Amino acid sequence: MTTAVTEKSERVHIKTLPGELWHSRRLIAKLAVNDFRKRYAGSYMGIIWAFVQPVVTIVLYWLVFDVIFKTRAQMAGNVNVPYVLFLTTGLTPWFFFMEALTSGTTSLIEYNYLVKKVVFKISILPLIKVISALFVHLAFVLLMLIVAAVYGFTPTPYLLQLPYYMLCLFVFVLALLYTTCAVQVFFRDLAHIISIVLQFLQWGTPILWSIAMVPERLKFFVRLNPMVYIVTGYRESVYDGKWFFEHPVGTTGFWLATLLLFYIGARVFKRCKPHYADVL
Repeated sequence: MTTAVTEKSERVHIKTLPGELWHSRRLIAKLAVNDFRKRYAGSYMGIIWAFVQPVVTIVLYWLVFDVIFKTRAQMAGNVNVPYVLFLTTGLTPWFFFMEALTSGTTSLIEYNYLVKKVVFKISILPLIKVISALFVHLAFVLLMLIVAAVYGFTPTPYLLQLPYYMLCLFVFVLALLYTTCAVQVFFRDLAHIISIVLQFLQWGTPILWSIAMVPERLKFFVRLNPMVYIVTGYRESVYDGKWFFEHPVGTTGFWLATLLLFYIGARVFKRCKPHYADVL
């Protein structure tokens, strides 16, 4: 009887979670802005630090692969696309994914004083971290478009689908976070494991190299990584000139995988919720 009640409660939570987030949208926006400000409070350069490391990373990769080793045509898979643009369009969504995932995973621990409040809806905490990371991402999207314009890739109608791919990225990382932030409370090593996994995943995603380099028989397995769909979408929006509905299989697969991750995350989050205050 107790098990049946618990399962029913979990199903209700999964169905009502999106509505719960929507009804708390004003509080979420306020806390996200505060989280963003707090991150750089007390430093002389302030928000500039949010851009220093990503920009330095892009410049270093560009110098190594483009200037020094002259591998731009092979790595980009398109001799007409400057490697720095190819690199920027790949790293822009990746930086957001990495920042949102790493900071969101520890959100319950960071805001443990809110988790212990009975009336506070802790389901909004992972979302706060994603929105906080989104502020910097929007600035990098602007930088990406400036780089494209400098190299002669002016905006086209395909750019209108960029918000769609940004939404894909936003929902995907949020779906992951409901599992990772819940597990992190009980297994504090998870954040370190995720950092290591992200390093491998970066090289396993066509960010620094083109998927055109992969043998045809292996492309299916590479595309099982949802970030491939997003990174490719950013590039197609900026310079490749393809619509998202030209990839019906990839689009359907991405959203099925994301919804499955969201379902799993909601169940894990709900099941662990009664124990958060005791552990924290």
